This record gives sequence, C-alpha cells and structure tokens, in this order.
Amino acid sequence: MEIIGRGFVAQNFRTIAHRHPDVVVYATGVASTTATSSADFGRDAEQLYETIRACRSSGRRLVFLSTASSAMYGAVEGAAVEDGPVFPSMPYGRHKLAMEVAVARSGVDFLICRMTNLVGPSQRPHQLLPSLVAQVRSGRVRVHSGAHRDLLDVAHARAAMDGLLEAGVSGETVNLASGFSVPVEDVVAYIEQQLGMKARRETVAPAGQGSAAPVSIAKLARLLPGIEQRFGLGPRYFENVISRYLDSPVPA
Repeated sequence: MEIIGRGFVAQNFRTIAHRHPDVVVYATGVASTTATSSADFGRDAEQLYETIRACRSSGRRLVFLSTASSAMYGAVEGAAVEDGPVFPSMPYGRHKLAMEVAVARSGVDFLICRMTNLVGPSQRPHQLLPSLVAQVRSGRVRVHSGAHRDLLDVAHARAAMDGLLEAGVSGETVNLASGFSVPVEDVVAYIEQQLGMKARRETVAPAGQGSAAPVSIAKLARLLPGIEQRFGLGPRYFENVISRYLDSPVPA
C-alpha cells in the first residue's frame, strides 16, 4: 500500500501498508473543517488528480479518505447516510464532495471512506481531543453550545478500512464512524473525570458544525458483519476511546 500523506491518519494507517500492495491511500490535503482557502483547495485537487492519473496508469485501487463531519452532511434530518444526496454546509465539505466526484468518475477502482473524528497517537495539538485535554489541564475549557462529535479510535478506522479492502469492497462510499453523536460537554466531563480535574467552562456560540444527527454505520455493518460487537460500539464507546488516548505513551 502506498500512502499519500504524512499526517496523523497516514502515520497510523502505515501499519497495514504491507497487506495491500495494489492500493493507494490518499490521506493528505486540507485538514481543517473551517478551511476556506481556494489556493489550498486547488493544491489539494491537483495532487489528487496526479494520484488518480498514477492509479489509472498502474491499475491500482485508490482509497480516498473523505469526511463524515457536518461540513459534509450539513443539517441532515435523521442519520447521515452515504448513498443519499448531501448538501455540504461549509467550503471544506463542498471541496471534499467535489474530490469524491472526481474519484468516482475517474475510471479507477476506488473506495471512498468518509471518516468521523478520529482519536489516537500522534495527533496534533489543535485537533479535537488533544485540544480539549490541554484545556482541561489548563483549568479552563471552551465549549461551543450544542456541539456534538462522533469519536472513533483511529485503530478501529484502520481495521475497518483493512476489512473493507480484504472483502474486496469497490466502487462504494462508506462511513467510518461509531454511529453515536456525543455532546462535547459529555466529552469534557469524562476527560475531567479521568484526569481528576475540574475546569471552568466558557460556553460560546455554535461554530456552525457538529450536528447532533448521528452518522449512519448501517452500510459499514452490512459490509463487515459483527463490527459493532468487535469494536464495542455503543453510547458509551466514546469513553473507551478517551481512556485509551489518555493511557497512550504518546504525550497528549
């Protein structure tokens, strides 16, 4: 497996690279859901187009890592599903959707994985969980009113993608998520509990992202039967994700 990218996800997915020699994973590009730079989006698109051309030439399968955030799904009613229409609410989501379309229409063998908020080793300080942990430790934490997040252990995202490739899933868009949208206030409260600390809250206006609508994993569960039990998915799954992160030897 060739992995395009050097960030958090790319680093964590490299442990399975040897298992899929005929696959290219596009794990790079614009990282922030609040990004608006047309120049950054343009550079990302050009790099993806080059990757598509290389896959067409070599006959390798392309895995494009997209987003299952509300930047993609917007204010959906009910669960966010992969195979229905989407109306991205932010420039980042519109960019990702355009990239998905380019992949799907390119003629290459492909798999699109829409990923939620991944958690694990080597995360950058600005990402959700490292940022919240640092804020709690500082004694003051900022929480957007009504914000929700679906947290997924990066090891489980890696295992899910590995399973999809092993099963020969192709030409599909699949959500990689826990299926549970958790109030950020509950995430902060559990971090406090685990650290034995209490931080002062600063509640601010909604940031326009983080819908309470759950990300559907019905398709993932259909393609990989038993995955919910295997990963221990459920309403309290996020607590296990946080505990594993805090117990990681990598500094938070």
